[in-house]
Amino acid sequence: MSAVLPMRGVGDRLTGVFWRRPNVLLWLMVTPPLIWLGVVYLGSLAALLLQSFYSIDEFSGVVREEFTLGTYAELARPANFDIILRTLIMSTAVTLGCAVLAFPIAYYGARYARGHWKAVFYLGIMLPLWSSYLVKVYAWKLILAKEGIIGWAAGATGTTPILEAVLAIPGIGGNSLSTSYLGTWMVFVYVWLPYMILPMQAALERVPTSMLEASADLGATPRQTFHTVILPLAMPGVIAGSIFTFSLTMGDYIIPQIIGTSARFIGLAVYQLQGTAGNIPLAAAFAVVPIVVMVIYLTLAKRAGAFNAL
Repeated sequence: MSAVLPMRGVGDRLTGVFWRRPNVLLWLMVTPPLIWLGVVYLGSLAALLLQSFYSIDEFSGVVREEFTLGTYAELARPANFDIILRTLIMSTAVTLGCAVLAFPIAYYGARYARGHWKAVFYLGIMLPLWSSYLVKVYAWKLILAKEGIIGWAAGATGTTPILEAVLAIPGIGGNSLSTSYLGTWMVFVYVWLPYMILPMQAALERVPTSMLEASADLGATPRQTFHTVILPLAMPGVIAGSIFTFSLTMGDYIIPQIIGTSARFIGLAVYQLQGTAGNIPLAAAFAVVPIVVMVIYLTLAKRAGAFNAL
């Protein structure tokens, strides 16, 4: 007597189809995100690029949908060019600051943190990312204020003249750290530092211990080992982290709005131009600048093998 098999449902049939043709399941899973990426993300970038070729009537404030390069020409005006230059300088300074501070932390995590200390290391790096962005920025505003913790510590240790001398330096100083470029730089470095530490730590973990031992056996000093072995092999991680710190600094508009002087950066300029000013074409032209810079930067980073450290 033969066994009677139960009727196969729709789910069983679909499972059979997916098992025989795994590519069908793959395309069904990948297609919705690709459609979302193509329509929402790439579509918005295309609309942004298109509007950057429009212009605005200076008298009526109405956007004229006529192809022109005049909006990009406005970026060359001294006031607008200063915004671009200021943003690039700050992004570079923040990236360099993050790299210098992150390297010893990443090196400790890669070489010395073991067992449960490894988990503590990752927890300490990730914990600041779990708190509110705005809360951290406003907390730093209080810390950097003239009556804040840093000012109080400088008064208690008798280093107030040193702090005042630093704030008197043209270009980076101000009435207090909370109203200076130096304060803006400090907050940027604090906020983006984890994005530099993690890729750098991943790159340092790939450095074989045998290479360090071979360098020592050949008579190299620790400084020579660092310059000739560790730093070149860790450079892809440094470049990978700089992708995050550089791009995030260029696009941020909240920190410059709360900390620092009233001088604008690209992110803040875009926010104000498309909001209160209503100059959508110029805002779009400003927004294209970071895209072009990052495309060039990513191309160079890819050639340097930075993506291997991500």
